[in-house]
Amino acid sequence: MLTSLLKKKRNWVGGLALLISYFTLNPMVAPLPAQTAILGELEFQGASKVERTSGVWIDGQYVGYLGELKGKKKVLLLPGDHEIAVRQAGYKDFTQKITVEPRVLRSVPVKMEKDISETWPTVTAQLKVDVQPDRAAVFVDDKFLGHAGELGGKFHSMLLSPGMHRIKVELPGYQTFETDVTLVAGQKSVVKTTLATGSIHQADSLIDHANNSSQEK
Repeated sequence: MLTSLLKKKRNWVGGLALLISYFTLNPMVAPLPAQTAILGELEFQGASKVERTSGVWIDGQYVGYLGELKGKKKVLLLPGDHEIAVRQAGYKDFTQKITVEPRVLRSVPVKMEKDISETWPTVTAQLKVDVQPDRAAVFVDDKFLGHAGELGGKFHSMLLSPGMHRIKVELPGYQTFETDVTLVAGQKSVVKTTLATGSIHQADSLIDHANNSSQEK
């Protein structure tokens, strides 16, 4: 009986040591508190402003910009495989497939790489957006340019080519706002709106690839 108990104790201690060494030797993961017994958490790391202001998609759905995904907006996911895409105007998409484990905090370092094939207009017009919520994604001609908070205000704007452009502002849980603007070279324009609340099922394919793909089947 005593031999059996000692054996069980050794096995338990050995298992605990293995668990501790796993989290110690793997800096990309760390245990989460007991209240998140089912979910795993993602923690995004970006070294520069480029990464921190980039938009993040998980499994085809926009979840916000990288720098805000913490605290109350932290990313909790069901265990399993997930696809991550991080986007920024003028940079190549950062994509990665990850496996989320229960009660594990996984760190995802993000490094954006400039897209040298991207061309910028030599003659421009200036467009600002004044949008609430300011974490909404802004698209120009169906191309992601950033979140509203970094494309408005006193010191921020977009430099676009003169002519007509289609502006879309989207955020899951809100109705899509879209409008056409005609810009003149050297002109300063502003698009101002407050997004109306709506259903997540109303999300456009630009911010919810997965939901819209399933609806088309």
